[in-house]
This record gives sequence, C-alpha cells and structure tokens, in this order.
Amino acid sequence: MGSAEPLRTMTCTAMNEDLHCHSTVSDGWLSPAEVVRRALANGVTMLALTDHDEVAGIDEALAAAAGTALTLVPGVEISVSFLGETVHIVGLGVDHRDSRLVDGLAQVRRGRDERAGRIAAELERVGIRDALAGARRFAHNPELVSRAHFARFFVDSGLMPDVNTVFRYYLAKGKPGYVEHEWATLEEAVGWVRGAGGVAVIAHPGRCRFADGDMKRLLERFVACGGEAIEVVSGSHSDAEVRRFAAIARQWGLLASRASDFHGELESPVDLGRCAPLPPDLNPVWSRLAGNDADGQAVRAQGD
Repeated sequence: MGSAEPLRTMTCTAMNEDLHCHSTVSDGWLSPAEVVRRALANGVTMLALTDHDEVAGIDEALAAAAGTALTLVPGVEISVSFLGETVHIVGLGVDHRDSRLVDGLAQVRRGRDERAGRIAAELERVGIRDALAGARRFAHNPELVSRAHFARFFVDSGLMPDVNTVFRYYLAKGKPGYVEHEWATLEEAVGWVRGAGGVAVIAHPGRCRFADGDMKRLLERFVACGGEAIEVVSGSHSDAEVRRFAAIARQWGLLASRASDFHGELESPVDLGRCAPLPPDLNPVWSRLAGNDADGQAVRAQGD
C-alpha cells in the first residue's frame, strides 16, 4: 500500500514515553507483542497500548514487555460523541479487567459493527461493492471494523493510492462513505476510565474540528467529569498545535501527554517513540503512572 511520507524521526531523550498507539486488536498493523518489540528497538521506556474501544491486547503486550526495561501502561482509546463531532478519550493506567470498563467498551464495539454496515451501504450507492467484506479482510478483530479497514480495502483494490486519499474522498465527514454515529458520551468514557483506576486524556485535540468556543465547552465538560490530561504532543500535531495545546494545558491545569498515535509504518507520520519532546514546563501525565505495579495497571517489566 502507499505511504504519504516517510516516518519522522526525532532524537530521543534518556526517558522516552509514548502513550498512545495501536495494534491489530483495533486498527494497527502490528500485533501487541510486535508493537512492544518495535518500541523497545526504538528506545521507548514507557509505552501505552491504547487500542480503539478494546483492551483485549493488553495481556499479550504485558507478556512481551516482561523481563525488559519497558514500562507497559495498559490503556484504551474510547470513541465519544460531543457537539456533533467524534472526540477520542485515551485512558492510561487502567485496570483492563474492570467489568464496567469492559462492558462499556463492548457496548461501543456493537455500535461500530452497525456503523460498518451503514458505511458499506453508502459506498455501494456510489458503486463501491463488497466493501464490508473487503474491510473485514483487514480486521484481525472481527468485533472491530473501522474506517481504516475500509481505507485499506480501497488501497488493496487499487481504487486509491493511500489511506489518506481514501479518507479525503470517501470517508471524511461530508464524503460518500461517511455516516453519522453516536458513540459514548464524554461522561461515560471518563467515568469508565476513572472507575478502572486510570487517567483520562483528550487524544490528538488538533484533530477536533472545534471553534474556540466549542473547544472551551469540551474542556469545561471534560474537567467537570474528572478528565485530567491532554495530548500536547501527538504524531498528528504541527509545531503550532503543540504550542497551542501546551498553553491550554497550562491554562486549565491539565497534565500533558506525549504520543505518536502509531498504527503502522506505512500509515503513521511518526514512529513509536520518535515524536517531539514535551515543553519542559508542563506537568507530564507519566508522573501519575510511573511506579504503579497493581495488576492490570501501569507495570514496569523489569529484568530478573
């Protein structure tokens, strides 16, 4: 499949935290164990596996990290509907066996399955046939078919050169294959994360299509229901966006996160552990995660 541009690389500091990435359990290209091995090869010292609406890869990732110098942070990325847009909330340091979290995520995944059928129906209206079957070929988890899997079907079929082009012409809001969908509420997502002992983080806020007033409403509601952090550095953020969200973290007293949002070598602008460092005056979210050793929460897999 095509690649928009080569992966960016940055010089790593002594500590190298990457707190948002994906595996084949959702829409990543590597298995949880392969994600851990790539992170280790890139010098990552703390990694959060945050698959979309799913925690089924955490145990495999923990096993792969055992006996290494990597701190593996169990995480998840939850899809949320807010003011007519989709917002993603990352949960870090969660107990991935927490029943309320697990049940809530299962509910969200059932909605994903219904949405996939509607996307396929809309694509068929414009002449793209068998899209759901094609997307399912790329979904290792049958409970989680995402727009990324539809995009990979397009590329594999030779209909589009790369996934970014597919989104631009077919899967983004207002395009033929986009369908409206109601995800979890902000309060539900943050509640599930907090109930599982985790820290709730607004993921890649630069991708939220909010005017300043609506961004303020998001931040107000997020903080009011117990949200604590925001991704200042993200693989999708420009330098200007890093400065903007650093200022927001300061203003709102939010912890700051650093994340590649890595999905795979051919689909991600930034490799695991290779995004820019946080501005030094921010309070990093990993200060809340390092050293936890409760089963199912942030775990440092130390050598024997």
